[in-house]
Amino acid sequence: MAYSAEPSSSLSFTSSSHLSNGSVSHNICSSYGSDPVPNLEVISLSKLSSNLEQLLIESDCDYSDADIIVEGIPVSVHRCILASRSKFFHELFKREKGTSEKEGKLKYNMSDLLPYGKVGYEAFLIFLGYVYTGKLKPSPMEVSTCVDNVCAHDACRPAINFAVELMYASSIFQIPELVSLFQRRLLNFIGKALVEDVIPILTVAFHCQSSQLVTQCIDRVARSDLDQISIDKELPHELSGKVKLLRHNPQRDVENDASALDALSLKRITRIHRALDSDDVELVKLLLNESDITLDEAHALHYAAAYCDPKVVSEVLSLGLANVNLRNSRGYTVLHIAAMRKEASIIVSLLTKGACASDVTFDSQSAVSICRRLTRPKDYHAKTEQGKETNNDRICIDVLEREMRRNPLAGEAGISSHAMADDLHMKLLYLENRVAFARLFFPSEAKLAMDIANAETTSEFAGFSASNSKNKNGNLREVDLNETPIVQNKRLLSRMEALMKTVEMGRRYFPHCSEVLDKFMEDDLPDLFYLEKGTQEEQRIKRTRFMELKDDVHKAFSKDKAEFSRSGISSSSSSSSLKDSVVHYRARKV
Repeated sequence: MAYSAEPSSSLSFTSSSHLSNGSVSHNICSSYGSDPVPNLEVISLSKLSSNLEQLLIESDCDYSDADIIVEGIPVSVHRCILASRSKFFHELFKREKGTSEKEGKLKYNMSDLLPYGKVGYEAFLIFLGYVYTGKLKPSPMEVSTCVDNVCAHDACRPAINFAVELMYASSIFQIPELVSLFQRRLLNFIGKALVEDVIPILTVAFHCQSSQLVTQCIDRVARSDLDQISIDKELPHELSGKVKLLRHNPQRDVENDASALDALSLKRITRIHRALDSDDVELVKLLLNESDITLDEAHALHYAAAYCDPKVVSEVLSLGLANVNLRNSRGYTVLHIAAMRKEASIIVSLLTKGACASDVTFDSQSAVSICRRLTRPKDYHAKTEQGKETNNDRICIDVLEREMRRNPLAGEAGISSHAMADDLHMKLLYLENRVAFARLFFPSEAKLAMDIANAETTSEFAGFSASNSKNKNGNLREVDLNETPIVQNKRLLSRMEALMKTVEMGRRYFPHCSEVLDKFMEDDLPDLFYLEKGTQEEQRIKRTRFMELKDDVHKAFSKDKAEFSRSGISSSSSSSSLKDSVVHYRARKV
């Protein structure tokens, strides 16, 4: 467990109250020594604490008079308790801000209460529990640990982030004893955490005006090998300036690549980075032509993978001028940086361009282990509902693990199907239908494949997924009298190339589901449109085959789950999607 309730966490119930004297109980205990009076007071306070806790956990009787919306979830609170314990809430409720609802409750959005940063649902419940009871509960493992099996969870990013959220809440809502407690916890992280994980600690310390925490974090960052460009991007100017001052050491300057560069080269690299920030890859090419700086010397791919839009990364890759497996001064490849960002489309783009998933950092971390150390169990094990997107963290890990298990010598499967005719329209119809069924069976994975292939930017052909839009460009089979055959063929080929790339992505990263789709499209699609047509025997055979097809989908997902050694997309979801897809398709054909 990342944290446990410490003896010091059960602080005096009156210690944070701005309406009463927190030293009263201490004086009583000092005066009476071992007399039974303080024991009675402790018992009384403990009973009061337990009684107030019931207000939070009892669902039968709700006496709350306000809701605070956290991550879309309403948390019922009692204004009298919050106002008596927190000066922040005392002032807030006195101003009577909020939106009155029919039931009479006031509603407040957490995001409106915070000037910066965030406080998650679980962190707020822990904070609220202390405000009501004076006791600090252990942090929930599902949000304060990572999914890396070898991690001790004593300094991984979820553990740090949860403590950061609690310190932030304690500071903003003015519970000083909690601020002190979490400041101590964060101080313990600084020496053990990766330097990039110290950044959120430094940021919250700066905003909460914790000078001791700020000083130690700055010292750690200054002594690290974290490049100054990343520091400037991720920290307020005031903090990055302090780090730069501490680093102004001739010996240290030689050890840092960015500092060792001459001023002119550094200026040219900065221009390239600014062009990437502006999503202007054409300007990047112009800057490369005007100077002797290369993309690799500027670590342009590393920068884009960390800070730019995924499409910019794809465009930089398409230039073919950068080494996709280049390491920076810290030993991180571009894929390592993408794993730290946890952006699935960038990860897949890099893998398709030859990024090596098995490369490790100087401290033996692979891209997938980096990703796992950043992912909370709550996000990784979140259930995927039918038709809704799979959690992005889960997709990143699954794609990287799939690549690690993939045979690097195996050639890519081509698009070959007996159901495809030579005619361009027939090919497009086949591909549109195949991709459409993939989107019904496993929507998040199909969407990822389509994003990488830029399929969404091309107009749909009139297949199963064809749009009913009245826009003449929304359907490639509609006739545009002003369009020449050459232009039309160019559009058709562009769409077909995007769809073929989408199918290729699916076969590479989701092979078992792709096998089911192949068989479905080639053997079963025509017959299953018309389950009610034909003789009774023919109908019986079709229905039997439909049930077998559902079993095939179950088996495909079971294989995926077996390979990942954990739960995947639910088979019940996939089978129901299969049934819906056939019914929908038949309806369109009729």
